[in-house]
Amino acid sequence: MLKPAAMTSTPMKPDAPADAKISAARSVAFDLLRAVLTKKTPLDEALVAHDGLAKLPDRDRGFARTLVATTLRHLGHVDRLIDGCLEQPLPQKASVVRDVLRIAATELLVLNVAPHAAVDSAVTLVRSRGHEKFAKLTNAVLRRLDREARDQIGAMPALDALPNWLADSWRGTYGDEVAEAMAAAIQREPFLDITVKDDPDGWAERLGAQRLPTGTLRRPIEGRIDALPGFDEGAWWVQDAAAALPVRLLGDVAGKTVVDLCAAPGGKTAQLANAGANVVAVDRAARRVKRMQGNLARLRFAATCVTADAATWRPSIAADAVLLDAPCSATGTVRRHPDIPWLKSGGDIAKLVLLQDRLLDAALAIVKPGGIVVFCTCSLEIAEGPARIAALLARNPKVERAPIDPSEIYGLANLISPVGDLRTRPDQLGDLGGLDGFYACRLIRR
Repeated sequence: MLKPAAMTSTPMKPDAPADAKISAARSVAFDLLRAVLTKKTPLDEALVAHDGLAKLPDRDRGFARTLVATTLRHLGHVDRLIDGCLEQPLPQKASVVRDVLRIAATELLVLNVAPHAAVDSAVTLVRSRGHEKFAKLTNAVLRRLDREARDQIGAMPALDALPNWLADSWRGTYGDEVAEAMAAAIQREPFLDITVKDDPDGWAERLGAQRLPTGTLRRPIEGRIDALPGFDEGAWWVQDAAAALPVRLLGDVAGKTVVDLCAAPGGKTAQLANAGANVVAVDRAARRVKRMQGNLARLRFAATCVTADAATWRPSIAADAVLLDAPCSATGTVRRHPDIPWLKSGGDIAKLVLLQDRLLDAALAIVKPGGIVVFCTCSLEIAEGPARIAALLARNPKVERAPIDPSEIYGLANLISPVGDLRTRPDQLGDLGGLDGFYACRLIRR
């Protein structure tokens, strides 16, 4: 780790001229980072809300997205390295300066951007945001990081990039070695995962994709998704490989009535419809239901979409099966959503588990005796998975666990827990690009 040093003793190259042009892409990336860290706005929402992002050329827009996402993935690392260059912490009123340093340090140390471009842009950005007196410090810190920290960031434990609440949770749950592997996996850029209606081999060739052992097609994220072959025809939809597994636990659903609770944006509803189920898709947010209806229309799938609170909604006739993808902390999706660790905390999980229990009780209330309920979350936290099922089995004698057989998930026995539940982690299938973290348990109502 870098040792604190007086900024006045650090050799500096000349500052950027006061009238230097501000990089539009870096300015947008800075705004997005501020939205996440200061306003606690989810990155996806910030991307949609930022007027300047859409005005950038495609290349610059992609750079801005990559820059803010990579900064969030390595935030703990760059903060430690920045702190090692400061004699004393930056004052709270200079939080803008820290965020500029975070962006520029990521450019230098992770993305390997040319030093003059990253440093000069950072100095200009600091000045443009009204912090002229920190311009020399910004230059000095970044020049020093460029000289001394390039080898250090790669040697830092991957868990150090995460906030303490999440790193400690993973260590306690999975052990140091697995937790470190998970943290390393989520620092890699994700791929685009695709579920196809049929002919996966044919579509793999047309899309330039690889077929995973789970049947999902995987390709790099390049260009506009809606410009890819088959999008307009509704031949496929985007869905992480792990997220596509819980539906398989319902077995043959052709001709059966299946309720999909908390269904939007509709990936699992599409799977069920494609398998021939009569799907009732329930979500409480009208905006999300509208989006789901649009997705289903593109795919030429029919489903009954209901805007209602899944915890209190009841159908007129009991369902054959229920799929409950419950709201959760989403820590299993950090590789795709690197803002999550910085938006949430352990306290959020304590609130979410109460909702998950209510939804589980509701799911069992709307399935007929002998029917199946599959409970799943895109969380890696014990409290939002196995602990919810243990609590359910303790309070409800009319439900039992139905363990998963490897044959139901393409023979991938390593994705099944000792008690027969699904548990995927980011480090699994690592040679193929990894998986989102998912938990699923299959239950039978007696």
